[in-house]
Amino acid sequence: MAGTNVNPTRMELTRQKQKLATAVKGHRLLKDKRDELMREFLDQVRENMDLRLKVEEGIKKANAGLVLARAGMSEELLKEALMAPKQEICLKSSRRNVMSVDIPQYEIDMRTSDPNDIYAYGFAFTSGELDSAVRELADLTEDMLRLAEREKACQLMAAEIERTRRRVNALEHVIIPEAQENIRTISMKLDENERSTQVRLMKVKDMVLKQAREAKKKERAS
Repeated sequence: MAGTNVNPTRMELTRQKQKLATAVKGHRLLKDKRDELMREFLDQVRENMDLRLKVEEGIKKANAGLVLARAGMSEELLKEALMAPKQEICLKSSRRNVMSVDIPQYEIDMRTSDPNDIYAYGFAFTSGELDSAVRELADLTEDMLRLAEREKACQLMAAEIERTRRRVNALEHVIIPEAQENIRTISMKLDENERSTQVRLMKVKDMVLKQAREAKKKERAS
C-alpha cells in the first residue's frame, strides 16, 4: 500500500495535496498537448501522403523519359550531357517549434535565376525525352524538399506523442493514485490520532474532576 511509507503529519498531508494538485494540472496539460500533437501529426501524415504520391509519380515520369533518352542516344553522349551541370542548388535549413517539437524547414536557393540553366548541355545532339526528364526532376525539387520536411516532422512528432503518452499514463495510473492513497492514509491516521487525543483528554478531565471531588470531600470531613 502506497500510504504506508509516508509520515502521517499535517505537513506531509499538505505536501501530498500540493503534489496531487500539480499532478492533476500536469495531466490535463499533457493530455491537451497529446491531443494537439495528434491533430497536427494527422495533418502532417495526410500532406506527406499527397506529396509522396506526387513525387513518386514525377520520378516515374522522369525515369521513363530517361529510358527513352537512353534508347535514342549513345551511353557516352548521355553521360557527357549530364556530367557538368550549370545550375547549383544551395540548401538552407531552419526549424519551427510545434508543441515543443523542433520541425526542420528547408529552403533552396538557385545559383542563377535563369530557368534554362537546368540544362547543362546543348540541344543539338540530345533528345527531347532527356529535356523532359531533366525538367520533370527540376520541377520536383521543391516537392521533394517538402516531402523530406513532412517525413522528418512525422518521425519527430510520433516520438514526442509516444513520450507524452507515457507521461500521461504515468500520471494517470501511478502518480495521481499514489498521491490520493497517501492523502487518504494520512487523513485516516490523523483522524485516528485526533480521536485518541480526545479520549485521553476526556480521561484526564475525568481524573481531574474526580480528584477535585475527593479533595472537597476531605475538606468537608475535616
